[in-house]
Amino acid sequence: MKNKKKLLSVLTASLLFSLIGTAPSVQAASHSLNGQGSVSVTDSGVTPPVDPEFPDKEVDPGETPSTTGPLRIDFVSQLRFGLNKITDTNREYLSLAQLFHDDTNARGYYVQITDRREDTNGWELQVSQENQFHNDIIQDVNEQELAGATLSFDKGWANSVGTSGTPQVTSDTILMNDINNAYTVAVAGDNQGVGTWTIEFGASGDNEDNLENTLTALVDSEGNAVVNETFNKAEYSNSAIKLTIPNSTKIHPVKYTTSLTWMLIAGPTD
Repeated sequence: MKNKKKLLSVLTASLLFSLIGTAPSVQAASHSLNGQGSVSVTDSGVTPPVDPEFPDKEVDPGETPSTTGPLRIDFVSQLRFGLNKITDTNREYLSLAQLFHDDTNARGYYVQITDRREDTNGWELQVSQENQFHNDIIQDVNEQELAGATLSFDKGWANSVGTSGTPQVTSDTILMNDINNAYTVAVAGDNQGVGTWTIEFGASGDNEDNLENTLTALVDSEGNAVVNETFNKAEYSNSAIKLTIPNSTKIHPVKYTTSLTWMLIAGPTD
């Protein structure tokens, strides 16, 4: 039987859209190697977040949702959307890029996975949306949801400093138009995905893999840079992740929320 490890993150939106995640406690896992005498090899159970484009460098993105164990999710970006005007048409909103408290430049949205198991028989990363964007305070119950709104994840790629085989990242756009359906993001077979790997959606112009730059600096109506007050850095949009809302759906100037569940499934996949 496959062993599912779930990381639940709450996506909030207000035409300011953002992601709020919880960080479970982390416990160490130990393994012993016995020979002449004995040697203990200990996995701390914690892998700090790394730069998805230069994974030999640790970074500081702030709070980091994570799971525990030798196969674990180390980090999931906060999925944020900028402050947007309510329009009658062209309701496609781009996510914001991942920012850092250190000198690292903006990056795409990413998930970081570590596999320190002795039996490297692969894993599968899935994501599902648990409910539609909604706000229960809206008086008209028929308008509490952003009916038909869809999230899409595109241009995913894997990166690591490890030497194991590379996980296969879904090449098609992940269009999350079916609530509660689990969508496959990446699959690692035998001897793939060992060590620490990042799955990034989009890329910055810094990447050395000749990938398209999906990040664009944001400016206000006067041409000034939009600055994120938490990171004290300029904001960038990321065209690899979009939220599309039908023209017929009523949008109120309130905060809408939904839930995303990231699942890391251990063992061989079909």
